[in-house]
Amino acid sequence: MKTKDIKILLVDDEPDILEIVSYNLSSEGYEVYTAKNGVEGVAKAKKKQPHLVILDVMMPEMDGIEACEIIRNTPGLENTIITFLTARGEDYSQVAGFDAGADDYITKPIKPKVLLSKVKALLRRLNENKTELEDIVKVGNIVINREEYKIVNDGKEIILPRKEFELLSLLTSKPSKVFKREVILDKVWGNEVVVGGRTIDVHIRKLREKIGDHHFKTVKGVGYKFVLG
Repeated sequence: MKTKDIKILLVDDEPDILEIVSYNLSSEGYEVYTAKNGVEGVAKAKKKQPHLVILDVMMPEMDGIEACEIIRNTPGLENTIITFLTARGEDYSQVAGFDAGADDYITKPIKPKVLLSKVKALLRRLNENKTELEDIVKVGNIVINREEYKIVNDGKEIILPRKEFELLSLLTSKPSKVFKREVILDKVWGNEVVVGGRTIDVHIRKLREKIGDHHFKTVKGVGYKFVLG
């Protein structure tokens, strides 16, 4: 996908951030939209259908966590890449962000070149997903449609956020195989993304709730595996 075809939505209540970040992104050739709070951000996301959403956490009217959750559960936006850009670096804030369906977490202040590098790394996933995910895979009673990012479990269709889908795809690629935590982080989040230690646990918990607790086994001190039955 060409840069000029990629749409990015920036949501932040600080005018300086909106101006500086949008200027740098536009200079790279991206089509950039801005919003000054969560409510406006959600509305623009639904209207513009961006490929990437960059969200602040602390905003008036609706914070970034709530906005992220709404965007992630909006038809047509399930696979939109979402990253937080915020001065808050506390673990609980990061966990809340990933729990809401975010793909990444970028802490302010950040140099424009570093931000652009992270944005490019996130957007590379658009092409990676198109080339690597293919066909329909059946694992037990679960059918995984890798092209449409859809799951059918016991005849019931489930739409998963991007990271949950990729994590499930990885674990089900080799049922009963124990995937080490570092391997999961590398395959699902990529080496360029630094995430909190609880990120995998949060996503596994979500999958247990949606797919079935009995399918996911924790191997203490090592990682996780998917089991049939």
